[in-house]
Amino acid sequence: MSIQTQKTIIILKHDAVARGLMGEILKRFERAGLKMAAFKFIQAAEDLAVKHYPSDDAWYRTAGERTLTEYKEKGIDPVKELGTADAIKIGKLIKKWNVDYLTEGPILATVWEGYDAIKIARKLVGSTKPAEAAPGTIRGDFSIDNVELANALKRPFRNLVHASGNESEAENELDLWFEASEICNDYFRADQEMMFKAG
Repeated sequence: MSIQTQKTIIILKHDAVARGLMGEILKRFERAGLKMAAFKFIQAAEDLAVKHYPSDDAWYRTAGERTLTEYKEKGIDPVKELGTADAIKIGKLIKKWNVDYLTEGPILATVWEGYDAIKIARKLVGSTKPAEAAPGTIRGDFSIDNVELANALKRPFRNLVHASGNESEAENELDLWFEASEICNDYFRADQEMMFKAG
């Protein structure tokens, strides 16, 4: 039986870079057993950031409904705060803020490989909402941002990192951020035999 590894994209956003957390964050993925296959320290162009986030009504609606749910729970009027209660319009605002966030300064785009790499990376990163991220996760340890603060300041969560959400997303992001020649995964970590040996 052949068990395949996965690749996932992890992007350390500018707040992680500016706060000097790159080494600490990368260490967490290495410590878990994932293998780095590529990285680049870049200033993302706006067109690249636009392509990174979906541009369809389903994504906009989901993003907008999350905000509307949070606002309802906290008694915040979305029309007063955002000028609309339409989920799709709010989702489009959120995408614009995400693009601004991804392009505000240098970022570190990375590729990691391993068994169940996508799930492992998402577990290490923690909940998208930093205030809900568990202690021990990257967002849980280094960010306390929340929905109403982010929206009041007309920006997305300051949540430090992006991690691919599923295999399809990871494949699309891999093609978007890296050329095949930039992937260097044909090597073995010294601890691989101990972690994955049979019997």
